[in-house]
Amino acid sequence: MDAAKVAGCFRDRTILVTGSTGFLGKLLVEKILRVQPGVKRLYLLVRAPDDAAAEQRVLHEVVGKELFGVLREKHGDGFRSFIKEKISPLAGDMTHENLGVESTRAKQLFQEIDVIVNGAAITNFYERYDVALASNTFGTIHACKFAKQCSHLKLFLHVSTAYVAGCKQKGRIPEKPLHMGQALKKGRCIDIDAELQLANEAKAKFVMAPSDTDTSHKPLEKVVMKELGLKRAKYFGWPNVYSFTKAMGEMVLGTMRGDLPIVIVRPSIVISTFQDPFPGWIEGIRTMDVMIAAAYEQKLPCFISGPILDSIPGDMVVNATMVAMATHYGCMGTQVVYHVTSALQNPLSCAILDESVFAYFLINPRVRDDNRTIIQYKRPFLFSRYAYFHAYMVLTYKTRLQVLYLANYLLLCGRFTECHKKLNRSLNYLMVVAKLYAPYIFFKGCFDDTNLRMLWETTGAVGHGDGYMFNFDPNSINWRSYLYNTHIPAVLKVAGQMKKEDRT
Repeated sequence: MDAAKVAGCFRDRTILVTGSTGFLGKLLVEKILRVQPGVKRLYLLVRAPDDAAAEQRVLHEVVGKELFGVLREKHGDGFRSFIKEKISPLAGDMTHENLGVESTRAKQLFQEIDVIVNGAAITNFYERYDVALASNTFGTIHACKFAKQCSHLKLFLHVSTAYVAGCKQKGRIPEKPLHMGQALKKGRCIDIDAELQLANEAKAKFVMAPSDTDTSHKPLEKVVMKELGLKRAKYFGWPNVYSFTKAMGEMVLGTMRGDLPIVIVRPSIVISTFQDPFPGWIEGIRTMDVMIAAAYEQKLPCFISGPILDSIPGDMVVNATMVAMATHYGCMGTQVVYHVTSALQNPLSCAILDESVFAYFLINPRVRDDNRTIIQYKRPFLFSRYAYFHAYMVLTYKTRLQVLYLANYLLLCGRFTECHKKLNRSLNYLMVVAKLYAPYIFFKGCFDDTNLRMLWETTGAVGHGDGYMFNFDPNSINWRSYLYNTHIPAVLKVAGQMKKEDRT
């Protein structure tokens, strides 16, 4: 399965992609079009009222991104016509039957589609329970039902997360499907329909507003639904609503699949591109990126740090996905899981991350808005346990803020009210982020990647991964070099853009 054979598998194929507006979705669409311009058609399902609106979303949120610069340069003046020929935006919604596609159009698609890539997901760790269930669990159900109606379907690829295994397991975690209803906490069994009913009942309590114009209940409804998701996830043994609802999505997929050829890709923490189509492309700020951006802004006096942070560049996830698609295309009845991870082969230690951040900020210090004053970087104090971090934050900062609060109202006539609110918000945000990420930072398990290594060996690129068109070998990553030269600059660039957008 060399590069030519992998690329050749996509020639004359019609592929439906959900989640194309997401980070991995964009990377996949770009890569397919770049390495195989002979692909027949890519249907990109996006949430929109009609196909015209869907087209605008795709042009703005997918094709219009910097990521497509290499492809744009390659095709020159013919880029727009090439995109129009190969990409068909499709108005729909994962949370509805038939993916929300109009019935006549759906029947047409049932006759056309060869492959479905189900990448749509709500990735927020602290999302509303009803929203996460609708997308990550029942969206998977709807995608599977849709796939079973496609008469020529040769593969259903589902993008999940390695952390469907939870964050409290120790030792090597196998690349195996999840069993329906099996919770991570002993003695508890998951009833997915009952979970949906629970979420709907909780939501219904807030829908009893006197009129449609009365929206005073919305903020409370949002908080209650988010807390419900976190509570249910932890009750069954998962760290957050994202990994929990994705786990349930995998469970229903395994139960419903029949003879569909199923490939499940489970990446760990996805970070910026390693080399393809260019190094350092990233969208948004998440996981380790939050810490990097906060440290640069000197808003991270202390944080938590564990032994290993299992991370993998986004382009490697996409490369593994495409090789898996080519390998299992047409293998009816297949169900295989791939952990696209790095810790077993080439672990990224939190110590290397900390050292790389310190080195980068030392050589590239932050400059004030006047472009004259250099801000000396202060290395954050790192705690090896969340309990220690929490105690330190309460004693060192929370107590001081409480004193400021009392002095402000008793002695200073409320002059520092806004200052107190701002500081309190920043402190609470830092503590919430630490609490949400703690299960990943202190994760003691290790994802087995036997299937992934076997897949890599089929490419014949062992030993020269970084020169291979579909490289997904974590051994080819020099973490210090990648972090310093690629990832940290990429994170700061995105953080700067987001800050600029907030100002405007």
